[in-house]
Amino acid sequence: MATFTSSDGLSLYYTDEGAGLPILCLAGLTRTTADFDYVTPHLAEHRLIKLDYRGRGRSDFDPEWTNYTLPVECRDVTELLDHLGLEKVAILGTSRGGLNAMGLAMGAKQRLLGVALNDVGPVIAPTGMETIKNYIGRNPAAKTHEEAAEAMARAFPEFSNVPEGRWLEEAQKHYTQDAEGLHITYDKHLRDAVLAAGEKMMPDLWPFFDALTDLPLALIWGLNSNLLTEETVAEMQERRPDMILGRVPDRGHIPFLDEPEAVAALHKWIETIR
Repeated sequence: MATFTSSDGLSLYYTDEGAGLPILCLAGLTRTTADFDYVTPHLAEHRLIKLDYRGRGRSDFDPEWTNYTLPVECRDVTELLDHLGLEKVAILGTSRGGLNAMGLAMGAKQRLLGVALNDVGPVIAPTGMETIKNYIGRNPAAKTHEEAAEAMARAFPEFSNVPEGRWLEEAQKHYTQDAEGLHITYDKHLRDAVLAAGEKMMPDLWPFFDALTDLPLALIWGLNSNLLTEETVAEMQERRPDMILGRVPDRGHIPFLDEPEAVAALHKWIETIR
């Protein structure tokens, strides 16, 4: 198991596999390295580095939940790059990971080769944010992975034509199971951090998006997303006409990244980095 120690003493888990273009995969808010299992076979020619943020998966939980912030997570990323001796990487960022990628573009652009955003932009739709607040930090009512899979299929009508068995895979990736039921794979106090952030005025993230200027850029967009709206995507395209856009039908937030439209966009993005 590969880990490194952050500057404030936490053990953070990561994986580092393959050779070639280094692509750092940054997961969603409550997710882990498992977020990228589906896309990994499609990027086998490249070096894939995946990180469990502090408080998620196999990384240490932070005793100070106020550290569950984008700036601290960006610091952890740069420290991982230093640990690996990598001057620059491309970033594939899912949701929260995309926000971190934009933060790095603002504060450490010299470390970036390019950025691919998975269903996230500079404006977070309120409906999507409310959905997150409703579930974050809570164990599911379902008691088994099978029950959770059935609940997911009902809870996400914006997803259709999902591969058979996919919801069970999702349940197994994102919940542990014991005699008492299912448990989230992240610190429950992440909820406190998200709610505390929601009480503050949301900063204007467009300057962070604009910081991506001159970097190869791609956007994977679930056409049924409740977090990334058509209006935001249109503004992103206006500001970056060269942005590669993968429109993924039958998907909400977030695409699994193994959809043909997502894979094609990622391959096209990678070609612009070489």
